[in-house]
Amino acid sequence: MAILVTGGAGYIGSHMVLALCDAGEEVVVLDDLSTSVRDNVDPRARFVQGDVSDPLIVMRLIAEHRIRAVVHFAAKIVVPDSVADPLDYYLANTAKTRALLAAVTSAHVPHFVFSSTAAVYGNVSQEPVAEETPAIPVSPYGASKLMSEWMLRDSAHAYGLKYVALRYFNVAGADPKGRSGQSTPKATHLIKVACETATGKRKGMQVFGTDYPTEDGTCIRDYIHVSDLVAAHMDALRYLKADGDNAVLNCGYGAGYSVLEVIETVKRVSGVDFPVEIAPARAGDPAAIVASADKIRRVLGWQPEFDNLETIVRHALAWERKLPAKSAAA
Repeated sequence: MAILVTGGAGYIGSHMVLALCDAGEEVVVLDDLSTSVRDNVDPRARFVQGDVSDPLIVMRLIAEHRIRAVVHFAAKIVVPDSVADPLDYYLANTAKTRALLAAVTSAHVPHFVFSSTAAVYGNVSQEPVAEETPAIPVSPYGASKLMSEWMLRDSAHAYGLKYVALRYFNVAGADPKGRSGQSTPKATHLIKVACETATGKRKGMQVFGTDYPTEDGTCIRDYIHVSDLVAAHMDALRYLKADGDNAVLNCGYGAGYSVLEVIETVKRVSGVDFPVEIAPARAGDPAAIVASADKIRRVLGWQPEFDNLETIVRHALAWERKLPAKSAAA
């Protein structure tokens, strides 16, 4: 019996595959490679290139490998792009998730772990943000993920599917052993962009908006190390296997850092003072969003190991410095 990881060649997905393989699990990866890197997939996993919405591929994999759980990462994630082309995001994130769920429920796969987002909350008035906070997304990206959560809820009621939806805050860092990291071309994640700039891969970087109602005028986010996020997924699988109830849980540390604070941390850790340009605010970006992380610790017993911004930046920089050599070797 195996675990199917959709989007397993992507940033977070590839780290999940590493963790599952390290745990001795049989892993099948399904990824269309539209924004991911094939070389990041652990060779211990079975890789299949394809679309998660193709029922023939999904049903074949479920039958051949006796899939007992699906961990669904495959999605588009750039908030401004979702504002510019919302229908593309509703296709990639909502319609394709619906097709995947149809195949999974018809094949009676019992467990499903879903990659959701803090973007479902929108512009929140309180910090930290708890799971009970009304979800009012301000971007099509957030809306597309919230609609998928609704489909999971209704599928659980109608078909008996058991699921955990994890609402990510801002994911960063890389595998501490240097086996995988953020490799997405033209990535937009702040720490990734700052590390690319610090290592000379970009001539400079931009800060989008300095007039938000925050202490230094820039957006505040809760940054979580990718390995801690993956640990939450592993905990979720164990929880479901132990007959845990359906759950929607925040994945964050409960501490926020502004864009300028993050950039200064990257400069300090890297020892490089790179140029930063101020640009207009982007559509769909809330001013501040920080997680209440009490529930995930209580429900899953989650215990993060890398709750430190400098540690996250140090691991991200190490991966960024490794990437040129990795590309040359390929």
